[in-house]
Amino acid sequence: MKREKIIIGSRGSSLAMIYADNVKSKLKEVFSKDIEIKKIVTTGDENQKDRLSDLGGKGLFSKKIEDELLENNIDIAVHALKDMPSIETDGLETNYFLKRNSPNEILVSNKKIKFNDLKPNSIIGTSSYRREYQLKNKRTDLNYKLIRGNVDTRIKKMENGDYDAIILSKAGIDSLKINDKISEEFETDDLIPCAGQGIIAIQCKETDIEIKKLLEKINDNHSRIRANTEREVLKTLEGDCDTAVGAFSNIDGNNIILSAELFSVDGKHRYFIKDKKEINLAKELGREVGEALKSQSKGSYKR
Repeated sequence: MKREKIIIGSRGSSLAMIYADNVKSKLKEVFSKDIEIKKIVTTGDENQKDRLSDLGGKGLFSKKIEDELLENNIDIAVHALKDMPSIETDGLETNYFLKRNSPNEILVSNKKIKFNDLKPNSIIGTSSYRREYQLKNKRTDLNYKLIRGNVDTRIKKMENGDYDAIILSKAGIDSLKINDKISEEFETDDLIPCAGQGIIAIQCKETDIEIKKLLEKINDNHSRIRANTEREVLKTLEGDCDTAVGAFSNIDGNNIILSAELFSVDGKHRYFIKDKKEINLAKELGREVGEALKSQSKGSYKR
């Protein structure tokens, strides 16, 4: 029997709701009946003070949504792929993606000051070890301080004087249509983003054939290939939100090119690899790059 309604589960932040609405719009092209969005408050949303790794990792943004999916309270879940653990939850499948948004990092600063022009001892807000270590490689005379909360909360904290600048993903700023806040944009060669940055992921139950057929119709295949390649690096490293690792891929004709970097726990050692393979070997490329980084670092990245 065909369903009369699809319920989308999502975090309730402004940005998460935009992502859920984007998925709803695409689904309307292939499903003519009712589509509802259900807001779900995650543990990561409840605690916006402590570092995620101290609370239990990336799953804090997805577990409650996944539980709703497993309990059949929702039909699909929408996530920012970068917020998801690299290991899939049993019974669920994350293999459908919208076309990738910008993967770039951006700086938002008071008085629109660029990164290299910030005064020594300026305070930079970030919740990511990767971003912190990448920027420390460029400037050691700045102070890096934990910041939590959704995009607008972080910007407000900076504007209130708690920080001189913050680092965010451009995808979020674009979606919220607050590009006027951007002080500087970094290219992916300059700051390698985290795996899957800028990609909206759609998750469903492995056994829900009807939903999977619908999601296949709205899936962007290039985003799927790139997402799976980049996430393969994380899986191989057994990385979580406290692993300082960046991974970014591009498709060029029949080839996929992957750049990845990994930092030691103290951020003092950087390991970098760039390689390419034919698209049909994309996941293999991700595994090989992950293994090479693991070998180079000799486990120094594990906390």
